[in-house]
Amino acid sequence: MPADNKTIAKNTAFLYINTFATLVLSLYTSRVILQVLGIDDFGIYQAVGGIVGVLSFLNSALSSGTSRFLTYELGTGNAEKLKNTFSTTLTVHIILAGVIVLLGESLGLWYFNNKMVIPDDRFNAAAWVFHISMITAILSIVSVPYNSAIIAHEKMKVFAYVGIVDAASRLAIVYLLTISEIDKLVLYAILLLLIQIGVFLFYFIYCRKSFEESEYKFLFVDKKLFREIFSFSGWGIVAGSAIALNTQGVLLLLNYFFAPAIVTARSVSLQVYNAANLFVTNFRTAANPQIVKQLASGDIEGSHNLLLQSTQFSYYLMLIICLPTCLLAAPLLNLWLVEVPVYTVPFLQLAVIQSLFQVFDTSFYTALYAVGRIKENALISPMISLLSFPVVFVLFKMGASPLALSWVSLIVFALAGFLIKPILIVKIANYSWKDILSTIYICLLVTLLAVPIPVIAYLCLDVEYNLLHAAVVLVLCLVCVMASVWFLGLTKNIKDMLKTVIKANIIKITNKFQK
Repeated sequence: MPADNKTIAKNTAFLYINTFATLVLSLYTSRVILQVLGIDDFGIYQAVGGIVGVLSFLNSALSSGTSRFLTYELGTGNAEKLKNTFSTTLTVHIILAGVIVLLGESLGLWYFNNKMVIPDDRFNAAAWVFHISMITAILSIVSVPYNSAIIAHEKMKVFAYVGIVDAASRLAIVYLLTISEIDKLVLYAILLLLIQIGVFLFYFIYCRKSFEESEYKFLFVDKKLFREIFSFSGWGIVAGSAIALNTQGVLLLLNYFFAPAIVTARSVSLQVYNAANLFVTNFRTAANPQIVKQLASGDIEGSHNLLLQSTQFSYYLMLIICLPTCLLAAPLLNLWLVEVPVYTVPFLQLAVIQSLFQVFDTSFYTALYAVGRIKENALISPMISLLSFPVVFVLFKMGASPLALSWVSLIVFALAGFLIKPILIVKIANYSWKDILSTIYICLLVTLLAVPIPVIAYLCLDVEYNLLHAAVVLVLCLVCVMASVWFLGLTKNIKDMLKTVIKANIIKITNKFQK
């Protein structure tokens, strides 16, 4: 089965429309919410939410398994097994939601009451946020099979529409926060819960109307399939625990050693980082189902080629976002926020550099995910990630800067992307070292050609306080990256295809104007 590149392009376009609208709206709402809540309350919300995030690590592992098995069964065309797969995964997520409630209201509540650094006058409000966040997390967990079904069917326009509505709803949150007399921290948590309820109901109704397999058989479990899913996802639970510690867990560490303002700085920098990552994540979301379906149909070479090509394009997309974001972090944050918390700029710069390494880690993981062999990755990669948590703890205990957290994280992703994942996909998924090293080499070559001129301009100009200088650096970043990609990063066939598409669109536009 040849790759349906038109489907990938179409789905990517839908997701990018969603990404752009969501990015603009979320950056604006985040700015106002930070201003309305204040730096300390914003940090409290992120830290308290970190407890729920750590407890929800099981969800990330099972959601990966759910998406993979639904997509695979669609590729095989077995309708009955597809129905059983959906019902089994939904039952598993309902059980998981119950487990999260038990853990949250016991271990999580103990940590909240005894270890969190929260000002006395905000403790009751933070307690409300904790319990409301638990309910929000439960809805998110139960939504996973429905989300996975939409991705498996490649209905990306649905995500585009829901994402835009979700972002617009957050504008309403901003308005309500500014006019309400209720405690703003508690109100913020309640309003986010209401949005999550709305999103869940939409996905539930849409899937029931659109996909036959989404008719849930109450508490149905296919025992053989259940074992397969847990065999696949069980190793992902180990990986998920590491991810949870290195995302949400580190916020708890920051809260333990530093003031809530430092948690805010880290959280704000990650919001920009996550917004930038959305572009690459959406491209991968569009490409991954094709990689899995090709493998399921027996087109192994096509699946391999598509993964490596999509890895390169993912890197190019990230580079064109990360280079200007890194160099212009200070003016961007000054424009975006009324008050920039201390450490936010270096947190952001290190995070976007990390995201370049992360492209290889997440892209190569798709190869393991496609063949259903994540055991080895779940044993090796998380060990490094898990070790980084105590390393950061010791560094903080020794009086290290909060930035030690970002440096350790950057090193972990560099090791994962350039060493661990390549070894695994060669041994497990039968990729060749020649193809992998060629992919990495081209990406690094493009970077080496693109970076020097913008960096020299950045060093020579006053980008923080002169918007014209910042604009010059921005233009240089875009031009240098695009030129590097064109001359070094694209094959002749892709260049010819792009030229044909551009010429066809120019002719189409010209004809419209002539009429």
